[in-house]
Parts: sequence; structure tokens; C-alpha cells
Amino acid sequence: MDAASSSMSMAMPSSTAGAMPMSSSNMTMTMESMTMVFFASTSTPLWSSAFTPSTAGQYAGACIFLIAFAVVFRFLLGLRCNLYRVVAAVKQRRSGSLLQPDTMEIKGTPPRRWRAGEAVITGTLDAVIAGVSYLLMLAVMTFNVGYFLSVIGGVFLGSVLSSHLSDSVERH
Repeated sequence: MDAASSSMSMAMPSSTAGAMPMSSSNMTMTMESMTMVFFASTSTPLWSSAFTPSTAGQYAGACIFLIAFAVVFRFLLGLRCNLYRVVAAVKQRRSGSLLQPDTMEIKGTPPRRWRAGEAVITGTLDAVIAGVSYLLMLAVMTFNVGYFLSVIGGVFLGSVLSSHLSDSVERH
């Protein structure tokens, strides 16, 4: 088998209105079958074929899961915005101190020193936030209306519930 016959060939028409055939040994696809429009279906796979709802109840469960996942995403963003305050509060609580120090940086103060432990925590939290946000993006990219509205609703609910975490911090 040569490289030309094993690779996918694509014939480009001169007009965008026509079909663009793509063929391989077992697949033929036209531009009409690749339309990207929102649709309503209760059997759209979410992230893998193993996570495909087969009943309306399972679909509702997937939507509820996406709402909760988006709420977690907003809480993670709130935590990330206040990470140094949270770290300072944990250290203060471990030391048994009763007074609450002002952890806000004041203009004119030198920047914080780099600390390996805090850098690892920040990097880990940023990686988790990126992973969660990409999974939510992939759910939206299915173009399933229910999944889309679930993610948007979860972001809204998460923002409402975590608004106290970002009172003094610039919002995203």
C-alpha cells in the first residue's frame, strides 16, 4: 500500500457552494454533513463514546453534571484570584494566631518573594483550571443546546455563589 492511497484525499471544488468530497477506505464526508449548528438530542456523546446518554434521565444527569462542573470552575477561578490570601490564612490558622493580618499588597511595597511551595500550588491550580475549562469548552463544542445551556447556567450559578471570593479582586 503506497502513501497516496493510505492517506485521506481531498478534492477542492472551485466554488464553496458545492460539496467537498473527502474519502478514505471507509469514510466519505461532504461539507453538508459538517454543518455546525446547534441541535437538540438526548444521545450526544460527551467527551467519549462511553459517556453517551441513552435515556432522557441520563441526558438530564449529564446536564446537571455540566452545571456542577461549571460551578466548580468558577470556584477554582475565585480561589486562584485569592490564592495568596488563602495561603496566608492557612499559615495563620496553623500558627494559632487570632489577629487577621492585612494580606492585600499596598502600593509602593516590594513584590512578593518567589516561594517554591506557592509556585507549585499556583502551577497545579492553573493546570487544573485549564483542564476544567478545556473540558467545558469541548462540551460546548458538541453544539448540543442542552450542554451549551448547562455550561452557561453553571457559569452563572458559580459566579453568583462565588462572588464573595472576588469582592476586592478584578473580575474575569
